[in-house]
Amino acid sequence: MTHQNYARSIELPKEQIFPNLKNAKRFAIDIGGSLAKVAYSADWHRRAPIVYDEPDTVTGGGAYKYKDLITSRLGVQVDKEDEIECLIYGCNFLLKNIPDEAFIYLRHGNPDYKFQGVDQDVFPYLLVNIGSGVSLVKVESDTKFERIGGTSTGGGTFWGLGCLLTQAKSFDDLLELAENGDHRSVDMLVKDIYGGAYNSLGLGADIIASSFGKATRLDGDRFQKEDIVRSLLLCISNDIGQIAYLQARLHGLTKIYFGGYFIRGHPLTMHTIAFAINYWSKGEIKALFLRHEGYLGAIGAFLKGANEEDAEKYCWGENLAGSSGLTSPNWSCAQEEQLLPTNFTPNFDLFELDRLERPVLACPLLLDPSSYFPDTVDLMYDIDARMYWLKCFEDSVEKTVALAIKSQAEEVDVEERARKFREKYVGKLRTLLVNPCAYGSLTVRSLLDTSSQCLAEFLFPDPYSQQKVQESELALKQLSGHLSYLDTLSGISLHIQLARGLLAGNVFDWGAKEIRELLETGHFSFKDAQNKLQERPWLIDDLDSWSNRLMFQPPYRCAAIFCDNSGADIILGIMPFARHLLSMGTEVILCANSRPTLNDVTYKELVILVKRVAELCPVISIALARYKLVVMESGQGSPCLDLRFIDQGLAKAMVDRKADLIVLEGMGRAVHTNLYAAFACDSLKVAVLKNRWLANRLGGDMFSVMFKFERSQKTVASPSMT
Repeated sequence: MTHQNYARSIELPKEQIFPNLKNAKRFAIDIGGSLAKVAYSADWHRRAPIVYDEPDTVTGGGAYKYKDLITSRLGVQVDKEDEIECLIYGCNFLLKNIPDEAFIYLRHGNPDYKFQGVDQDVFPYLLVNIGSGVSLVKVESDTKFERIGGTSTGGGTFWGLGCLLTQAKSFDDLLELAENGDHRSVDMLVKDIYGGAYNSLGLGADIIASSFGKATRLDGDRFQKEDIVRSLLLCISNDIGQIAYLQARLHGLTKIYFGGYFIRGHPLTMHTIAFAINYWSKGEIKALFLRHEGYLGAIGAFLKGANEEDAEKYCWGENLAGSSGLTSPNWSCAQEEQLLPTNFTPNFDLFELDRLERPVLACPLLLDPSSYFPDTVDLMYDIDARMYWLKCFEDSVEKTVALAIKSQAEEVDVEERARKFREKYVGKLRTLLVNPCAYGSLTVRSLLDTSSQCLAEFLFPDPYSQQKVQESELALKQLSGHLSYLDTLSGISLHIQLARGLLAGNVFDWGAKEIRELLETGHFSFKDAQNKLQERPWLIDDLDSWSNRLMFQPPYRCAAIFCDNSGADIILGIMPFARHLLSMGTEVILCANSRPTLNDVTYKELVILVKRVAELCPVISIALARYKLVVMESGQGSPCLDLRFIDQGLAKAMVDRKADLIVLEGMGRAVHTNLYAAFACDSLKVAVLKNRWLANRLGGDMFSVMFKFERSQKTVASPSMT
């Protein structure tokens, strides 16, 4: 077979789009009839090492057509993988691991997308993969699935006929034509036959009775190409939707996921398919789409190739790079950032994951993990909040840039990297201003996480490292005196001061703009923070109920405390609070972030700090030696807390130690997320409102206090840990 018989080479853009391409170690390629999808792993300085020396893996029809060419040209070993198996493997992985992967499309909704969160119980479902052709696969488990149908009328049909009918040059050109067309000039509608609706059959007047039906009556030259392509798109999408509904009904399935690069996040395509499913099922079945619908086969092939390294045991986190399954100006921000030449027109989409070394599970203390939603405010729906927070984060960028440069002042390229961070993050914020759904759900949590991701990408994993050391050393010098003062108190007086210590420590938060301005003076003390606190009664004041629980009922078995900031927060706030629980006979798990973010204390830092505290406090020292006090990593790297994904070891410890109290401290963990979270154990949510806009929103003012104590709603279950 000659070279001319093959499609042109796949060329991946370099420079800033794939800066780690030269370090790629394993490729997986899904070679379809129309498009090629590539997945690869690579080492970044900010990432854990990825597996080396693995064979390349390919799937799709091209795996058979191009295997010999790839081997001969590149000199690599190629393993062929079953296409359907890879699709299912990839789809299951996305549904179980990627937040907001699946969504319902509402063409006239506000917003257009309703995300479904993460569902660990995804089976059974019907996967309709629309590539050049269409395959329908019934999926009952990770290993049990069956192709139950299909049609040759798919994306290739639309592309091929569209080009023949209009001389369009590309698939996207056809989609643009369809969006601007009016199919009613080409299609025959019910009203064109009956003069109106056919009510006895349930057919509305504007239902298509015959696709292209009017083409038999008029001179073809009179039709606009936009109308022709729209008619063609509706014809194919409607048929796929009806076939999918019939197969779902036949097999008793209520969830239908649509994947494949035919959809491309195109509103009209999704609306047509969703309308067909809703129409035929009378609203009983919903069409679900995938944010990364075009990557199923490539991801599945990649993960299958990593099986020898037990890929599923790792934690996977999405970097918010884009969503091929959502309509968004994915690369408009890149143009603004000057990451691409101005004349560059990308013909690809990007999906980027980080692989972490430890697995994650849903928190076993949640009342109902399946209904748990971490975020207090959905910025896609709350327009005022969205506009405020987008501006707030953009206004804070320069401070972050200055801190990043200061943290690595000796590095020759530090200013250049800081500039790239600024451009990328601001670009993402401005993209979200235009399209809030560009990367999935939009929340304060996602905005904070995106900032951390961008900092890490440009090798600023922990800009606050020096600040944290300085503040911790200062707090350690004050600890002995603070503990001595607390030892003079008892009963509710002690509980009040422990609570005030928690709250005062939580004021030291460099992530809050108003507080940062106080801290930058260098003269803001722990006592100053206590004096800033709202006088009782607090905005939410359950302190008396909390004190009564401690004084008049048996002590807790085990408390899991999710810590916030370094310095005064952890040392003068959390440690005395934990010390009191320990003195009552309660075991304590201190949970800290696995990865740095803002000035939050990390697991590795906390291990050292607890040892330092133990040198000053016999209660802490004894508890640490007897494993009554343990430090564990949360599995997260965010100021906010998503309890759908905590470290497996932490989840197991909660079950093994029969944890009956969870403490969430700080605005990120107790206000931006988890304010309304329900737990199967007692919970204490403590925070000082350090953002005036948010405080006013919640009915308070700056330094208002939230001390929210809620009793267990049922006995904690003991799930099996694998």
